[in-house]
Amino acid sequence: MELVLSAAIGFMTACGVWLLLRPRTYQVIVGLSLLSYAVNLFIFGVGGVKSDEPPLLTEGASVALLADPVPQALVLTAIVIGFATTALFLVVLLASRGLTGSDHVDGRSDPR
Repeated sequence: MELVLSAAIGFMTACGVWLLLRPRTYQVIVGLSLLSYAVNLFIFGVGGVKSDEPPLLTEGASVALLADPVPQALVLTAIVIGFATTALFLVVLLASRGLTGSDHVDGRSDPR
């Protein structure tokens, strides 16, 4: 399970960095979103991947069997902040496209 999670994190990070280097602003926003999702998965994975374990401490159960709730809370907070940041980036993208007439990061159009 850890191998699949680390491969997914690596793939999402690589795709996010590749999209960040693209010239169009929409691709940059999608790249930032992919990077934030990869970081969220990393934080979630740091807390330990547990399956078929109860989230509550029962009588006679060890604390080591439980998943750590702190990374889960951090990921939930990061998802909300990431959604708000993406919405802000989209508004800035629309304003920039309206002012410059181009959706390129540097404001220039294609040389074609």
